[in-house]
Amino acid sequence: MSVRKARMVLYRVSWIIFFVMVVISVLTRPPFPYWLTWVPAGVAVALALTAGRRGRAAAANPRAAVEVEPPVTGRWTALNSPADKVPSHGVHAYGQTYAIDVVADPAPGAGGGAAAAPDAVPGAGAGAGAAPGAAADGPDGAAGAGHEGAAGLARPKFRRLWPVALRNHHFPAFGAPLLAVADGTVVHASDGRRDHLSRNSLPALVYLMLIEASVRDVLGAGAIVGNHVVLDLGDGTYAMYAHLRRGSLKVRAGDTVRAGQPLAECGNSGNSTEPHVHFQLMDDPDLDVAVGIPFTWRGIGVPANGDAFTVAEGVHGSAGTRQGGAQAF
Repeated sequence: MSVRKARMVLYRVSWIIFFVMVVISVLTRPPFPYWLTWVPAGVAVALALTAGRRGRAAAANPRAAVEVEPPVTGRWTALNSPADKVPSHGVHAYGQTYAIDVVADPAPGAGGGAAAAPDAVPGAGAGAGAAPGAAADGPDGAAGAGHEGAAGLARPKFRRLWPVALRNHHFPAFGAPLLAVADGTVVHASDGRRDHLSRNSLPALVYLMLIEASVRDVLGAGAIVGNHVVLDLGDGTYAMYAHLRRGSLKVRAGDTVRAGQPLAECGNSGNSTEPHVHFQLMDDPDLDVAVGIPFTWRGIGVPANGDAFTVAEGVHGSAGTRQGGAQAF
């Protein structure tokens, strides 16, 4: 086990010990002094502050951006883009320095974005936001019903109070095919986590930010990114797709894939506020130790926050179109 991996394990163990000690202090007369309860919390915070040092160093002297194909087709809008700030999700942890979120918005001017972007940043530097909430199995659970978000469905607006949450079929991204951005080998593929309800209202967002994101952070990278695929693109570069739809995998670990090949479908698993695509390049397949790598999408560049872009079906390797002021990163 590497030092970086051991640091992340100790970080999670420290928070678990803290929570256990708090519960003991509340329910019984603890056999330890009150101040001792905060020691593991202090250790966890210290570890969190040091965990991103390698990412910060890499961002200070970034390597050249790796050009790959877009992971989607159709019309999408960028959020949490590295074209606007680095680290794009506020943290370097889990290889997210140059990660990007995109939401399907096929009807120009329709829908309305959420007040917060689809990925929220939990306590120790994870990044990707949502909660388990009520089960979303059935129509929004395992894949098989096709791309519910097709036919120009508008993206729902963020609501202050009601509805608190929406089922995933209301979002045009849900079920959209995700494509290999380059030739490569599947290193990891998982799709067993359920797709939960959206978190696109103020009460749901508060629950996410104050409770669920922190719990997922302690549970580990898998709870943050949900169902995900990692591709080895060669030359020490790995591509990661997060929040995949339950049961939608088209590949498995060890498979060789070609650019443009379907991998899975867009979902709402893990730490996510709504169905969207979280994409990133990184230098290691293990999210606990990975450092982000800059990317650029062929024919598009790196769309800035709020910029829409369109990729036609079956034209991977050709230029896409972009609306707004997106810049190549």
